[in-house]
Amino acid sequence: MAQFLYSFCSGGASLADAERLNDEPLVRQLARVEKFADQTQLGEWLRKQSDASIAALWRLIAEFVQWVIARAEPARWTYAGRAEAFFDDTPIEVFGPSFEGAKINYNGHLALSWQTFWFGPFLVGGELGSPGDVSGALPQMLQPHRPLWRDRDCDFLADSGSSSSEQLQAIDQAGFTHWSVSYNKWTTGPERTAAALPERAWSPATETRWRHGAEVAEQHAGLRHTVAESDFTMTLAVARWKQDDELFWRYAFVAHDGRRTDPAAVMARHRLKGGKEQLFKEVLRGLDLHHPPCESLTANRMFYALAALAYNLMKAVQLLCLPDACQSWTVPTLLKQMVRLPATLVRHARRLVARVEVAASWLDWWRHWEARWWRAGAVAVAAPSG
Repeated sequence: MAQFLYSFCSGGASLADAERLNDEPLVRQLARVEKFADQTQLGEWLRKQSDASIAALWRLIAEFVQWVIARAEPARWTYAGRAEAFFDDTPIEVFGPSFEGAKINYNGHLALSWQTFWFGPFLVGGELGSPGDVSGALPQMLQPHRPLWRDRDCDFLADSGSSSSEQLQAIDQAGFTHWSVSYNKWTTGPERTAAALPERAWSPATETRWRHGAEVAEQHAGLRHTVAESDFTMTLAVARWKQDDELFWRYAFVAHDGRRTDPAAVMARHRLKGGKEQLFKEVLRGLDLHHPPCESLTANRMFYALAALAYNLMKAVQLLCLPDACQSWTVPTLLKQMVRLPATLVRHARRLVARVEVAASWLDWWRHWEARWWRAGAVAVAAPSG
């Protein structure tokens, strides 16, 4: 496990990259191992994992995140003083017929599906499996992670993949302060209800800029909707608009908790979901997780869980150790500024010394790290020269 973490946290993305740690004598010395495992041994270890061991790792991740947020400055990981939870899914495309669990997805590509649960900037839950219900794992992720938001204000955000009545009811019962979910899959009934609302039910028109840059004059209203064969009645914030050359109104809906009564405010808050979606992209691109390494689904599930732990470790260092100016750094920037540093091994006074070139502004951080983590008698961190 440690070898995978070393690899991910130094920019590795495959079993081959993890094996190549053997080519770095300084890394072996810092890890206190004579030799790292090769690709065959790593793959064998991944394939020997089980549902129980993978679940245990995700529990460890959740406990680690609780430990971090208890010590981190709240302003660094909350929005306006409130925690944020977020659920999303992405396809992981694969090439070749032998990937266990891979199926043709809605884009017509052979892929796996990775469903993820986020708390603040941390990835605390994940389920890698066959494409299907893109939010099928959400209900069972909510209750185990409830201790993360039990004693604090927390907003939950998700896209339309989590908008079935069953999923909305699970979200509503999970104890969030506020929640909102895009609702654009089953809109025939809500559109009829919205069209029948009297004019006085709609707010005055306000100019709104959408993500792609277009500006429209929106009006907002609220309504209640119950899906057929369900006893759950949802509250919907609805926006309507039309272009100058259009005859009919267009509508957009967001399902949300019933405690909020301002549809425009609900819509405005929900649009900030885009910032959480960027975190998902940061993990996929920053750790290059586009290519599962094994044919075995169990092996790939463990691989992605380890990647999540590595990502959270880097985020923890960022939150707990780095100054405010570094809080906007992405994973690639963290790797460049903190890990991929030039170093040499030299012998000095019969000891092996690692000489690392860092900026003067980082000396205090490195001294603190060395004093806290390095055991006496191990590799020494040289004093600054000059």
